[in-house]
Amino acid sequence: MNRSIKNKLLFFIIISFLIFLSQKSYSLTLDEAILLAKETLPSYKASLIKTRSTEALYNASLSPYLPSLDASTVQQRFYTSAVEFPTGSYDMTLSYTLFDGGNRKASRNIAWLNFDISKEDLRKNLLDVEFNVKTAFYTAIARRDTLEQRKIQLQDAQKDYEVAEGRYKFGVAKLSDVLQASVRLEQARFALVQAEGDFKKAILELNSLIGKPLDSQPQIQGALEMAVTLPDRDKLSRVVMMRPEIKQAEDSLKISENNRSLSLSSFYPIISTNASYQKTTGGIRVLTTGQGAIPEEKVLGITATWNIFELGKFFRLKSSGLEKDVSSEQLNDLKRQILLDVHKTYEDFITASNNLKVAQQQFKQAEQNYAQAFGEYKVGKGDILSLVQAESLLANAREQLISSRLNLIVSRSLLERIAGIERLEFLDRY
Repeated sequence: MNRSIKNKLLFFIIISFLIFLSQKSYSLTLDEAILLAKETLPSYKASLIKTRSTEALYNASLSPYLPSLDASTVQQRFYTSAVEFPTGSYDMTLSYTLFDGGNRKASRNIAWLNFDISKEDLRKNLLDVEFNVKTAFYTAIARRDTLEQRKIQLQDAQKDYEVAEGRYKFGVAKLSDVLQASVRLEQARFALVQAEGDFKKAILELNSLIGKPLDSQPQIQGALEMAVTLPDRDKLSRVVMMRPEIKQAEDSLKISENNRSLSLSSFYPIISTNASYQKTTGGIRVLTTGQGAIPEEKVLGITATWNIFELGKFFRLKSSGLEKDVSSEQLNDLKRQILLDVHKTYEDFITASNNLKVAQQQFKQAEQNYAQAFGEYKVGKGDILSLVQAESLLANAREQLISSRLNLIVSRSLLERIAGIERLEFLDRY
């Protein structure tokens, strides 16, 4: 009986431990990371809420096109020396603006443009989220690869040290050889510890972006290798003109035009109509004409209001025209800057591609150099300084290759972000 209880308890502990591990460790691809960031990142969720807010304001701008219905009541009680009596008044008014010089049309257009600006801001935020996740994701892969390479580096340094120590024991090498190899071995250990810390920080950054607990351990599914295909520069120049910032600047220009319409509307009359019904109960209601009491009133009227002269509206109209010119020039300057940025980033992408080719060739040569130096030192034809230097150059070449691959991916991701597209492969869709 006791053994059965112990077995059940052990089984429960094992299951709990496995569940704990599954919560701490999870598999993760780039697309999954981007999806998680969109679902959990507060800045992106704030943009979503802001978009819904401006949409509600746009819907509210329809109000001036519809009639307005107001209801009111007044309850009073009068005390006189002769009599005490209550009175009640009920009023309902229906009003509608027939003409306002284009004010409500311009206001609705501005509300729509503000809504469109918020949607473009959401799209811009999404591009930033995708870029940040891509950078964090591939940086974590690069730190993981660097950690693995530094383990190999430590193994190489350990191998050099053992060969130097063995040759010293047999009397065919000096103590300085062992010391040189020992120093290099400790440097490799130090670099390995540093790589472990850098990898952990990269995972923290990634977990923070995708809304996972910071102590989670993702099994990142991906690699730094990628096929390099340069996009068409002319297509990029055309597509970049659809960037959210460009659309927002165009909307701002249209808002300036509608602001001028708002200023111009003050030069026209406002014509409205209204119908009201009023009922009075209790007491005695006496008309000023002295014709008796009227308990009910029904009124239908049209009101026209026209400001003949007000100095400020002339200057407001002039100012709105100048603001339109300002928005136009700001749009032109934004186009110039964004076009420059996309061409500079394109050149960075080409440079990163060329650097990767050089790093790959350098890595091959460093491998051959280290193999040659190790073989020569092992048979007594080489010196320890050449071996240590060759191993150090190989370690640097490994890390430079990883860094070049990461730089290529980051420059590609930056080019996608500046162009305003999800993937360069989708360029022909725009």
